[in-house]
Amino acid sequence: MGCEGRKLKLIVLKSMLELGTEVDKYLGEYYGNENDTFILPIKETWFNDGHGKVELLDSVRGQDVYIMQDIGNYSLSYEMHGFINHTSPNDLAQQLSDTIGACKCHTNSLSIIMPLLFAGRQHRRIGREALSCAKYLRELDTDPNVKRLLTFDAHDEGVQQAMAYTEFGNFFATNEILEQFINEANIEELKNVIFVAPDFGAAGRMNFYLNSFNSEYVTKDAGSFYKRRDYNVIKDGKNPIIEHSYSGSSNIEGVTAIVVDDMIASGGSMFDTIDELNRRGVSHIYIMATYSLFTKGIDKFKEYYDNNKFDGIYTTNLSYIPEDYKKEEWLHVVDCSKFMSKIIRNLHNGQSISQLTKDRSYPAKVLAKKFEEAKQNKGK
Repeated sequence: MGCEGRKLKLIVLKSMLELGTEVDKYLGEYYGNENDTFILPIKETWFNDGHGKVELLDSVRGQDVYIMQDIGNYSLSYEMHGFINHTSPNDLAQQLSDTIGACKCHTNSLSIIMPLLFAGRQHRRIGREALSCAKYLRELDTDPNVKRLLTFDAHDEGVQQAMAYTEFGNFFATNEILEQFINEANIEELKNVIFVAPDFGAAGRMNFYLNSFNSEYVTKDAGSFYKRRDYNVIKDGKNPIIEHSYSGSSNIEGVTAIVVDDMIASGGSMFDTIDELNRRGVSHIYIMATYSLFTKGIDKFKEYYDNNKFDGIYTTNLSYIPEDYKKEEWLHVVDCSKFMSKIIRNLHNGQSISQLTKDRSYPAKVLAKKFEEAKQNKGK
């Protein structure tokens, strides 16, 4: 192992074990010993009264430690008073706090990798309710052990204002998602595209994708939907949508629509968007969402796909997706382990990460390669 990597340790909690293991492999390749591991052995325990404990089985003294936790992983379970409970974000957020405590003040630096930000959608106060995301970030910020928090595609990046002393890194998997989509798409689908935000809240994220899709080979456009909600009613924990109107080019018939959002939960507004785009005559519909939570399952997505209402969903492995869901031919899960390993490597080596956060030129290079190869194959 290179000398730069000797003081690097990963604490990979079970919720993120699959992704963390792949990150560890990439770090091993980079530091020159694929047989070495940076993962620190730990023991996770859940007691019958519902409390949990994390025990470190090796020293972290003087190490640069990265704790990896997926608060969206509901597949883990524990027994409590004879009942089987599945881990909730609250359980896993508390487990993360316990892990930080187990490190005490012995580390050289302590970083948290939490791709799906805890309470990320509770980012603003509307009524008599807590600012849960800001409150949690504030608790991390006042912990003297924590140097930085790394997250991916925060629902509202403005929540970082809750952290005055702790470094907040918000990364986007845009390049990874677009690269896989471009490589797998039919070239005819790429010639004329429109990027669509399912609501105004996703407009900034949609523009990020739009600006990353620069190419002389592609004609592109943008559109957005507006959701008007009934704030006098709460149904399934949300204010129901009473109008979903479209703003953008009036004629989008025959184009490929790419719908961009940070996450799919129940999918309600996404189905409305799909229906409206089909009514307007688009030829293909692809959805790109960093997180596919499918909180009400995926039966309706299956139904829509079987009825040719959309072509596919591109998402990431940054949060838990059941294995059965991954078998669906329309669900494309993009691996972000190499990207995450680069972030850890650069930070550990004291190198800049701006290229990893701001580079929007890469998809254009992938597009150019795709069209050049198609041109050469046509000439043969």
